[in-house]
Amino acid sequence: MSEENNNEELRPSKMRGVAFPKAKYGVILAVIIIIIVNIVYYKETIFSFFN
Repeated sequence: MSEENNNEELRPSKMRGVAFPKAKYGVILAVIIIIIVNIVYYKETIFSFFN
């Protein structure tokens, strides 16, 4: 129990009430955003392979 209290005290006081998402969700979101941006940016090149 004391270890949890020590970990919470390391965060700044204004951030203690904020629930942070798990890191894996951030990685998944970043990969999805990168894929979507690349599809939009290289749309013509990608579709030219199918024609």
